[in-house]
Amino acid sequence: MNDQKIKRIGFILVDGFSLMSLSSAVEPLRAANHLSGETLFDITFIPASGTRASSSVGIISEGKSIEESGYDFDLVFVTAAGSPITYENPKLLKYIKMLSSKRVQLGGISGGSALLARAGVMTNHSFTVHWDHFEALQEMSSQYLLKRSLYVIDNGRYTCAGGVAPMDMMSALIASQHGRKLAKAVNDWFIYTSVRAANDPQRMGLVEKYNVHHPAVICAIELMQNHISDPLSSEQLARLSNIGERQLSRLFQKNLGKKINTFYTEMRLEHAHTLVTQTSMPVIEIAISAGYESLNYFSQKFKQVFEYSPAQLRKNKTSNALQNSQPLESVN
Repeated sequence: MNDQKIKRIGFILVDGFSLMSLSSAVEPLRAANHLSGETLFDITFIPASGTRASSSVGIISEGKSIEESGYDFDLVFVTAAGSPITYENPKLLKYIKMLSSKRVQLGGISGGSALLARAGVMTNHSFTVHWDHFEALQEMSSQYLLKRSLYVIDNGRYTCAGGVAPMDMMSALIASQHGRKLAKAVNDWFIYTSVRAANDPQRMGLVEKYNVHHPAVICAIELMQNHISDPLSSEQLARLSNIGERQLSRLFQKNLGKKINTFYTEMRLEHAHTLVTQTSMPVIEIAISAGYESLNYFSQKFKQVFEYSPAQLRKNKTSNALQNSQPLESVN
């Protein structure tokens, strides 16, 4: 962890940011100030566009514009949700680059890490992002050092998965800056008695997610997750799970209520749906990424599950974004 003393902290707010993620990051800092009786952390809000930003539930936050905020910070977090990989704001990306050039430490909360990556300031830094954006960001570049962790602190870069993960990261930050005693007092203040480790998973395990306990079924699902673009056959899944194909088929039907191929297809199409809605990747590349050689067949299967073809879904998403657009000073 960087030894530089951190006091002046900025939070860049992209319209649609998660109120929970922001609160989980800001409130521990406020509590540290309150419990210590000092202003250990000086917090500034910076809307990504103009002087106002709207959260995911419509609560408006006001602050200094990017132009007014300047670069006099020790650490600046980018807080974003929605679709950070396709979000367009050249002024914001330029500001992030300038902060980096002036050696300001940078952080990403939830989808904010994706904007840091797009600004080109995460080269040679390990980082994490909310699981909903992980695969889409991974598809953008194989050079990104992504980790499926709650939070990652790596040489002046502070990134976390969003939700309540910022509380875990801020606990580590407070401890490193002002000692474990104060960090523990902050956690007790919020009745947050089980602070998680940085490398804890973002999502529940397969046992909890699917309510399955048979080791062969769990192994097969893990194999599916690791072979989205190069699907395995039922026979291969069974062999690698050390079980007969018929027995594995019966176990899937009993535990999940689905055939092996049906379950696998749905998993691959969910992967494709994420890429369709969160990236600008060509549909043919998305099809290949989901393990389909035929674009027509992929579009057919996609439409069966999601009602719209990939092209239609992307068109609808773009139309809705345009309909909901606001004046320049208040849009994303």
